[in-house]
Amino acid sequence: MSKKRKIPNATLNRLPLYFKYFKQSESNGVDRVSSREISEALDIDSATIRRDFSYFGELGRKGYGYNVRALVKFFSEQVQGTGLKHVILVGTGNLGSALLNYKFTNIHDKMSIIAAFDNKDSIIGNVINEVEVLHTDKLEEVIKDHHAEVAILTVPGEAGVKIAERLEAAGIKGILNFTPEKLEVSKKVTVHNIDLGVEMQALLFYMKHK
Repeated sequence: MSKKRKIPNATLNRLPLYFKYFKQSESNGVDRVSSREISEALDIDSATIRRDFSYFGELGRKGYGYNVRALVKFFSEQVQGTGLKHVILVGTGNLGSALLNYKFTNIHDKMSIIAAFDNKDSIIGNVINEVEVLHTDKLEEVIKDHHAEVAILTVPGEAGVKIAERLEAAGIKGILNFTPEKLEVSKKVTVHNIDLGVEMQALLFYMKHK
């Protein structure tokens, strides 16, 4: 039996883009697309696209292209998995509230935000986009009762480090981290960091050197 190929992080980061593209193509009634068409739509080199897809076997045929419906199904399983993911959000300030109002189902119809948490009395009890804001004291209870696996972390500063430790202890497997802090969790937890300051600097850099 051949050894399973390790998929590069760069490829994994592009999978949601491919999934969104194929899903949109399906909605537009497109039956098949070529790597050139994908390249033009996503601004990703055709050779990179073919290399990314090669990690998953034969997804298309030369001269035929890629079957949109088949690829929607495939990437749906790769990106979303086959089961419903219960997600919690910790920190419901301006950023957290904005994320709660974002329609995640547009890109991930197997993800459900079941609860949000905060420690401010003025926010606790509010309902944002049908999601109730609970006190952080109930964090572990909700994670256990709903078998939540994913957390979105938008608390300020160093509070994120302590919250992340509680999340791991309660059974969270993945954290989307919007705080600038490095989270002290084990390798059992997958952390995806989104530092808005760094992203803005990167944008300005690319604008200058484009």
